[in-house]
Amino acid sequence: MSTLAELLAENTGLPGEAVDHLQMVVAEWQLLADLSFADFLLWVPVEDGDGDFVCVAQVRPTTGPTAHPEDVVGTRFTTAEHPQLARAIREGRLCREEDPHWYRDLPMRREAVPVTFGERVIAVLSRETNLASPRVPSPLEIAYLGSAADLCQMIADGTFPSPDGGTDVHTSPRVGDGLIRLDQSGTVVFASPNGQSAYHRMGYESDLIGTRLAPLTRSLIRDPFDATEVSHRILDALDGKPGSRTEVESRRGAVVLFRALPLRPAGRPAGALVLARDVTEVKRRDRALLSKDATIREIHHRVKNNLQTVAALLRLQSRRTPSPEARQALSESVRRVSSIAMVHEALSMSVDERVDLDKLFDNVLPMVGDIATAESQVTLTRTGTFGVVAAEIATPLVMVVAELVQNAVGHAFAGATHGKVEITVERSARWLDVTVRDNGKGLPAGFSLERADGLGLQIARTLVESELRGSLSLRGLRSGGTEAALRLPLSRRV
Repeated sequence: MSTLAELLAENTGLPGEAVDHLQMVVAEWQLLADLSFADFLLWVPVEDGDGDFVCVAQVRPTTGPTAHPEDVVGTRFTTAEHPQLARAIREGRLCREEDPHWYRDLPMRREAVPVTFGERVIAVLSRETNLASPRVPSPLEIAYLGSAADLCQMIADGTFPSPDGGTDVHTSPRVGDGLIRLDQSGTVVFASPNGQSAYHRMGYESDLIGTRLAPLTRSLIRDPFDATEVSHRILDALDGKPGSRTEVESRRGAVVLFRALPLRPAGRPAGALVLARDVTEVKRRDRALLSKDATIREIHHRVKNNLQTVAALLRLQSRRTPSPEARQALSESVRRVSSIAMVHEALSMSVDERVDLDKLFDNVLPMVGDIATAESQVTLTRTGTFGVVAAEIATPLVMVVAELVQNAVGHAFAGATHGKVEITVERSARWLDVTVRDNGKGLPAGFSLERADGLGLQIARTLVESELRGSLSLRGLRSGGTEAALRLPLSRRV
């Protein structure tokens, strides 16, 4: 089964930021499906597909019957087969079918929700409700559907999900764990049975309806700092600010997860949703797993310390070596070992074996620039973002880019007093393209990357071919200088 990123890469030309937004939508949409009692399908226009749409992801509700027992991912529809998709993109608003639609002997109602990113609709969510089992409207269903309608409108507005909402949605409470809806003043207007139960275990025995949730929650929590934190998260959601997951322990010993979501459809304040889950027993079972994660991070930390020790020893040896060539080789080894150490330092602080390369390169590139000679002042600049990548490609990618920059700084400006090296990064759903361009003396006549005997270029070429499964090329520029172009795929690695 292809992943969302792979399907987007195969069928669209969306930029990396748009792909990241769709990943956030998919991370949040179990909440939408459960509140809607409906399946959600994510559709994108096929590039050069004459108006066709392809389904790149789907989710089923846990609160009601599915409308799609079979897998729909990879299915293509024309505009004639599903006209609401094209209408939602064209008009930028929610589009609902007038009459129920029959799909494989199941009656369903379709609604198309445009997914807006910036000023552009980049995809469409199809909300498809199974009508085979009639539902009697209840306070719970009315509250759920009303909340779902607000969130869907916020997706169409481009305000949900927010990139500031944190990265812990997969471990946050779900709808079935406990849902509480607040009005604009922070007063509870609806509490699901599980939401009510979570507060009972925290020590509040009365009905939540009509209470001010923020001060009530604060009074039930043991630690005063945690109490202030969760209270502020609820109040921030009422002010329209997204919040992340918060875990607190009540005075009675119950451990509860909270998450507050602002509701602002069409930019109008409509209160907030608070998800609550009693995780007292789960917390006990997860301690062993948390210990394992901590052990992995500790290993990365120790590897980083060991590599720093090696770098220090090489640096000491370099100072005691009389040969300039040997000192240069040792200095380059120090830089390479230090680059790898920085990757392990980043992994020691990561909980999911992923690395933010932008922060990492902000530390690595100045270190590479320090090798410039005293007579030559080289300016390093970077445009574009690398984003977050898996640990398996972080180390070789950092090594390759550092070698390319080192090669430019060390060889392009011999005899010059000033120079400039530009690193340009472009990331899409399919590729990561990195260009290192200098305004130096250019390549020597008859240069061939395959026959280059420089250690740095040999390291870079080997890592690109064996670890990154990408391509690397060097060419001289007409205006003078050299351009190194690195391209590597971001699809699933085997």
